[in-house]
Amino acid sequence: MSTVQITAADVNKLRQQTGAGMMDCKKALVEANGDFEAAVDLLRKKGQKVSAARSGNATSEGLVSINISADGTNGKLVALACETEPVSKVEDFRNLAQAVLAAAVANNPATTEELEAIKLADGRTVAETITELTGKIGEKIVIQEYANISGEKIVSYIHSNGKMGVLVVFEGTNGVDITEAGKDVAMQIAAMNPVAVDKDGVDPATIEREIEIAKDVIRQEGKPEEMVEKIAAGKLNKFYKDSTLLNQEFVKDGSMDVRKFLNNTAKGLTVTAFKRVQLG
Repeated sequence: MSTVQITAADVNKLRQQTGAGMMDCKKALVEANGDFEAAVDLLRKKGQKVSAARSGNATSEGLVSINISADGTNGKLVALACETEPVSKVEDFRNLAQAVLAAAVANNPATTEELEAIKLADGRTVAETITELTGKIGEKIVIQEYANISGEKIVSYIHSNGKMGVLVVFEGTNGVDITEAGKDVAMQIAAMNPVAVDKDGVDPATIEREIEIAKDVIRQEGKPEEMVEKIAAGKLNKFYKDSTLLNQEFVKDGSMDVRKFLNNTAKGLTVTAFKRVQLG
């Protein structure tokens, strides 16, 4: 049992220092016999326990943050996720999202694991800081997605709710300012969710699945077996048109596909890669 009297001022001081709840601060100070540093450690340990206890919880809310380098050749995207929408609007959560993005910009990590290992200004790693905020807020918080992509020109888009972000890599600008056209394509990706840039980028397993589904449907419709392959090939081409970016009908002008729109913007302009992230 503690032999040190814990005052309301002590509890409030620890609360101001850590952001933890009043009762949690009081319990930690009592357990630490009034030692503030030990109490902070206890609260961090509590945060780790909370994080572990909530590890299976769904994280469908959060905030997508994006940074494009000054020369426009690199884009970084961080999707920091939480369990509920109110938490995604809390100042501490939003500050953490910006701190994680800033760490990514400053250190250029290639993977989420490398990002989580970066030390922030206070000496704690990104992962430790996330764990501490998990303990403070009482919800699971994770870096749901991290992207770091480079190319001739990177253009981004963040949806108004902050829960969806897109990075697009363009090549062949030929000195043309493609900022507005790039935004249009990024918004197309956000709205139409293509599976790949072009036909050759579609996963073979996806192609096989689409063909088999088409064949089953065709046979159920009673078409002759000798026609099945030909009709299935037609349905696969329709899949490419609907689901690959360059072949999709351009949303803002249905008279052309995205490939033609890009070529009209700058001859030879194309998209070589994109990243679309959506929370929820």
